Amino acid sequence: MNYPCRTKKNIQKQINYANRGMVLESELNETNNYYLVNNVAVIHKKPTPITIKKVDYISPQKVKIKDAYFQKPSTTDYNGIYKGRYIDFEAKETKNENYFPLKNIHAHQIEHLRKVIEHGGIGFIIVRFITYNETFYLDGKDLMIFIENNKRLSIPHSYFKDKGHLINIKYNPRLDYIKVIDKIYFKGEYYEKEIRKN
Repeated sequence: MNYPCRTKKNIQKQINYANRGMVLESELNETNNYYLVNNVAVIHKKPTPITIKKVDYISPQKVKIKDAYFQKPSTTDYNGIYKGRYIDFEAKETKNENYFPLKNIHAHQIEHLRKVIEHGGIGFIIVRFITYNETFYLDGKDLMIFIENNKRLSIPHSYFKDKGHLINIKYNPRLDYIKVIDKIYFKGEYYEKEIRKN
């Protein structure tokens, strides 16, 4: 671009990486808000437990955390209740086209999901393959079967296509994973009726 006095100004496109990896979380938060407002389910993102060691008081209304640490390893991302059943799940994104690395889910999180299932809750993972823009619900039982019967350190994309449930992105609710839960655990009747009512 030519400016007065024939000076040129280089305009570089600013790339914002701040929200990278937060798209799935944002869409799930929108979905959970839809469920809450429409009285479908009560599901929230779990806060990460931290201990604050040092703060700076910028003003009476503004406090900046300077030093903090995690109290203990967090369990999973989301929990709540749907039709009297406890819901607990982890959500992850992967840029890999062919598989989802199991290292993306910590061993204690897998153990937590296992215990949720053992106690009658509904545990699962939601995984987005960024390359294909595909988001899958994989039930916790199928996750455990894969881990128990395979030595590999990743779940192939083909396993998600075979055992998982593709969640199509819609306007509202954005990622309707409750519809999948309803189909697996409640035969799909109640949820469809409730959505039609609203």
